[in-house]
Formats: sequence, structure tokens, C-alpha cells
Amino acid sequence: MVTTRTGDGKRARGRLDGLEVAFDDERAVANAGLLLTATLARRLGIERLADQMIDLGRRPGAAWPGRKVMTLVHSMVAGGDAIDDADVLRTGSTGQVLAHRVMAPSTLGTFLRGFTFGHVRQLDRLAEAALARAWAAGAGPGEEPMTIDLDSTICEVHGHRKGGAGYGHTRALGYHPLLATRAETGELLHARLRSGRAHSARGAVRFCQELAGRARRAGAAGALTVRADSGFWSAKIIAALRHHRIRFSITVRQTGPVKRTIAAIAEDAWVPIDYPAPGIAQVAETRHEGERLIVRRVRHEADQGELVPDWRHHAFVTDREGDALALDRDHRRHAAIELAIRDLKEGAGLAHCPSGRFFANAAWLVLSCLAHNLLRWVAALGLQIPGAIVAKTVRRRYLTLPGRLTRSARRQRLHLPRDWPWAAGFLGALARLRAVALPP
Repeated sequence: MVTTRTGDGKRARGRLDGLEVAFDDERAVANAGLLLTATLARRLGIERLADQMIDLGRRPGAAWPGRKVMTLVHSMVAGGDAIDDADVLRTGSTGQVLAHRVMAPSTLGTFLRGFTFGHVRQLDRLAEAALARAWAAGAGPGEEPMTIDLDSTICEVHGHRKGGAGYGHTRALGYHPLLATRAETGELLHARLRSGRAHSARGAVRFCQELAGRARRAGAAGALTVRADSGFWSAKIIAALRHHRIRFSITVRQTGPVKRTIAAIAEDAWVPIDYPAPGIAQVAETRHEGERLIVRRVRHEADQGELVPDWRHHAFVTDREGDALALDRDHRRHAAIELAIRDLKEGAGLAHCPSGRFFANAAWLVLSCLAHNLLRWVAALGLQIPGAIVAKTVRRRYLTLPGRLTRSARRQRLHLPRDWPWAAGFLGALARLRAVALPP
């Protein structure tokens, strides 16, 4: 027994120094809380879907794609951001709390390197099917309106043998994927990996068209709205959104015509709004090239208490109905996508693109999104946490639990730490996830 409840520091240190360590417990479970995600994944039939939808033909690593997909997803859910991190799932009896066989990292690397563009699209279909099943189980918007945030991000890489990596506007070597998230929950609805040199709007029209189809097929029956920053201000993108009957709210760039339109707004049209001190802000509405243009202007007090003479303007075009002040408040919430992207990178494996092959990394991106969403579905359906979550909080409380498997009278029992603060939440979530209806 190790104890530090003594006034003798030397005695406490001596007991620690004399503690013998042996990695020999075959019944230990490294991340026993993965039982929650494995239960939901099995109820949704993700492994079976992968076996049906992913066909690498005669390429190396083509066999049993479902096992490999679920091994990678569970490795990411457990906090792994490299292929070798999947080895943690092979320790002790950890694999027995999962609903699939755990594959070796070398096998997973071979599997990912076998992907081409068409195989990545197969993986996209898998992610869409899993989304549809999770939404049908109760995690979806149903007939309620849904807001989608559209953005791009930089996935930095190191080394010069990363296919498709390049230097973009941030001057950082990496990839520049497109991402679309559900604003209310932070779920990833669609993702597409692009080269590092791609500008923000490259491929965005096709991306929006695919996004509309995915959301509708997955079960979003209500009104859809897309929010985006100025990188996606384009007549073609707006036309694509209108074609699919999706409302939009897109920031505009401060071009010459936009500046002249803003300068023409009458001074008495500006309405003050609440804004953090020491700044002041006002909102006004006008029209630009036939579109509704809502403008917010802001200025801050200098250190001496004087106001900076010039206003800074932030404007967006929209076809949404409603009060300009309410629409401005809602458009500012587009920044929440940065939290989802941060969680995708820090909590679902996208901090690292492991392969030198572009399409292997494209597959890794889709799998990261699936792991990211699986965490949110467990929170929504099992833990009954409304809205967005932080992955590391859920992982710390419910997933990275040490456990031990025993067997008695032909029954297995998973022993978890006594007095765990979130034990009641864990058991309630497990019962609710086991009640999710299996797909036919």
C-alpha cells in the first residue's frame, strides 16, 4: 500500500521508491469508458456499414474494413492522434469492452494508404449513414430549423513528404480543409480535405451542394441556414444555396463598392447596441447589389479616454427575415465554429495528419469527424447533455476510466473505480445507449 499521510517525508518517498511495478495484468482495461462509445457504435451498426460501403478491391489492407475503421475511430475517441496510438486498445482486456476486433497499427497504416479519391467518397457515405442513424435515434434536429456554420482551417504538418501539403495565407505548411458544423451541437456535417495552397472558396460551391443533400438525407426536415465568413462571399455560392432553398448569412469583404454603400448610410439610421466596454457599436441596414446588407460599426476608447476617430465596419449579406439587430447577434455566433474546430483537432485526432499520401490523410479527416460526432452522440443520447460539449471533459469523466474485467459463473463483470464522481451519469448513459433501437 502506498500512502503519503505522514509527517515524515523520507518515509513517504521510501515507500514510493520501494513500490514494485509490473505490466502483467491481463484483465486490466485501459479506457473502460469506451464501453459507452462502443455500445452506441454497435447500436448504430457502423462496423457493418463500413463492411458494406468500403471496398478497396484488391489493394493491400482491403479485408475487414469495418474493424479497421472502428479501431481508428476508437483510438481517436480515446485521445490518440497518430496511427501508433491505436496500440493502447490492445492492452490488457481493453479490446473486450469494444464491439469489434482491434487491429494492429501496421495494418491500419496499410489500410489508409490504400485509399483513393473514390474510396474517400465511400467513407463519406459511411459518415452520412451514421449521421442519419444517430439523428433517427433522437440526436437530430427533426423538423426544427438548423443553422450550419461553414469555415476552413489550417492543419499544420511537419516535414516535406506530405502529399498535397503547402503554404497558404497563414504561411504555415499544411492542409486547408473545408468544414461544415451544426451550430447547436458542434457536429461535423461535412468535411473535405484540400491542398495547403487552396484559397478559402475553392470547391465551396460543390461542397455546399453536397452539404445540402447530406443534411436533407440525414433527416433535417426543417429550415436550413448557412453562416460563413468573407472567404465564402461569392455569387456562385449564394446561387447554390438559393437553389437548395437554404438561407444564408455571409460576411462581405471591404471592397470599394461595399465601402461606398456603407458610407451612403444616413447617420440617423444607426442604432446603438450593447457592446463590451470600452467600445461602442451601432447597427444599420441597407442594400448592396440587390442583397440585404447589415452593417455593424465599432470604435474603442483610447488609453486617454478619447475615441478613435474612425469606425471599423463589419458587414454581411443575408436573405433571412427578421430584425437587423437580432440577425447581427446571430451572425456573430458564427465564431462558435472555431470551438468545434479546436475540439476536432484537440479531441478527435486531427492534430496530426499521419500519412505522406494525400488521400490517406483525407480518409483520416473523415474518420476524425466520425469520432468527433460519436462523442457528441454519446453526450446527447446517453449523457443527455444538451448543446455543444468539450471532448476532453467527456473523455476525462466518462471514457478514460481504469477498469478490470472478471468472469464468474459464466458472466463477465467490468469493475470500475469506487467513489467515481460521475458513476451515476455513466450507468445512466450506458442504460440509455443500450436502449437505442438497432437498425434493420
